[in-house]
Amino acid sequence: MRCPFCGNEDTQVKDSRPTEDNSAIRRRRQCPNCGARFTTFERVQLRELTVLKSNDKRETFDRDKLLRSMTIALRKRPVDPDRVERVVNGIVRRLESSGESEIPTKLIGELIMDALASLDPVAYVRFASVYRDFREAQDFEKFIEKLGEPE
Repeated sequence: MRCPFCGNEDTQVKDSRPTEDNSAIRRRRQCPNCGARFTTFERVQLRELTVLKSNDKRETFDRDKLLRSMTIALRKRPVDPDRVERVVNGIVRRLESSGESEIPTKLIGELIMDALASLDPVAYVRFASVYRDFREAQDFEKFIEKLGEPE
């Protein structure tokens, strides 16, 4: 593993342990060149996923991008980061075990919407406002009215 501080190619693992939810291995590393310490996470990847965007472009699935979009929606909300991590792991597992290697962005967006609906209603509306491209205050009103309707 390359040192993020000095770029040295050879770093030493000082400690390894599973994360709390056993979805990754946390490794504490030290660079023998500059002495810096840093942490890496190793995750199991069941298959290589490709995201099929609405403009027909394809890009490699990025778990961190999914986490980032949820974190932005949850900014300043009382939701435990470990809970968010577990939800993201669940979404990734569902995508990897779906049997499909190309995942449409629409599916990813809907999975995030479902997850945010159960995590925090404010984050759910925040994400929906971007995902559904709200343009006016009326768009918010209509969306929130639908939230109150029984299914």
